[in-house]
Amino acid sequence: MSGNPIPPLHLYSVPKEPQAPEAPPKRERPRTAWTADQLMAAEFPEPKWAVPGILAEGVSLLAGPPKVGKSWLSLGLGLSVAAGTHAFDSVPVKSGPVLYLALEDTPRRLQTRMGKLLGDQEAPAGLTLVTECPPFPQGGSEAIAGWLDRNPDARMVVIDVFAKMRGQSPQGVSAYDADYVAVGHAKRLADHYGIAVVLVHHVRKMASEDFLTEVSGTNGIAGAADATLVLKRARGQADGILHVTGRDVNEAEYALSFQEASGAWHLLDGPVTDHTVGDTRAAILKFVRANPGARPKDIADALPQSDTNTIRRTCSRMAADGQLAKDGSGRYYPDTETRTQGVPEVSQLSDCPVTSPDQHERPGQLQQELSGLSGASEVEGMAP
Repeated sequence: MSGNPIPPLHLYSVPKEPQAPEAPPKRERPRTAWTADQLMAAEFPEPKWAVPGILAEGVSLLAGPPKVGKSWLSLGLGLSVAAGTHAFDSVPVKSGPVLYLALEDTPRRLQTRMGKLLGDQEAPAGLTLVTECPPFPQGGSEAIAGWLDRNPDARMVVIDVFAKMRGQSPQGVSAYDADYVAVGHAKRLADHYGIAVVLVHHVRKMASEDFLTEVSGTNGIAGAADATLVLKRARGQADGILHVTGRDVNEAEYALSFQEASGAWHLLDGPVTDHTVGDTRAAILKFVRANPGARPKDIADALPQSDTNTIRRTCSRMAADGQLAKDGSGRYYPDTETRTQGVPEVSQLSDCPVTSPDQHERPGQLQQELSGLSGASEVEGMAP
């Protein structure tokens, strides 16, 4: 018999009748009704951001095709938020406890992935990883709520994948209503605790011009969520495009590059179009953006690797494709005001400051014991 047995630690072990002295203080139920004058006079705090400009408090769907890298992206975000470093190696985030439900992974696979993502950095104690959890209707909501009660400074919960948590659909309801109810479990947690809950999900096999319609299931899934993020493969220099829209997040697109050696997704500088077209078109776009009204000869002079005829033909095709605008005198301009401005810092796209209102200048690191998952006390002989 082993002298230091390791007890099972998981989110199933939620006490049915927790002892009152040990139970954490319950949060007050949010107010849900006002008169019109009361509501206009009320002062509400700004939304908390797990990743400024991209992930706000509330439920966010992170959808994408299989093997596109959703799990790498979500695990990388969890590590960044738990450590208080930079999401996508670009966006500063405030540190806070993160719960990551890796319901399709094994501990060995998670360890391997984190080893690549962390490199020589220390693993953050604020990230709790779980490989098993009951569905929302069968105790999953209570299990997650128990963890959140024990971690009042938590900033994010990641559920990878959502299908493992939704449970069976209620009998006698439409597919739309069943999808809406399924996401509603996560939304109640997000709204009550004021945190970001990320549901990793899939997209349909059929592509669509509207990325929202690519989310697998009925419109009830995207309709119940506060924000939807769709990660799609891209052509050109970018490995992926992250499409974002939501109630507190302005619609935007981000070009991302996947680093095979580290498993990390990096945010690329400049507009998405600079990274999803060929090298020649990207160079032309950059030049015209910096020099509106340029002629093909001006562009060719700045790009000695291309001749004037090639530049003229390429500009004409780009105008036909809507990437450039051409006036009557043969001068070229960026097609939209957005592309003339370039991409500001990520958070500005959503009117969120670089340092969000809830982000301190020197974020601290909360040390969370793994045994807190089941509400159990520290176990003797358990490895740190």
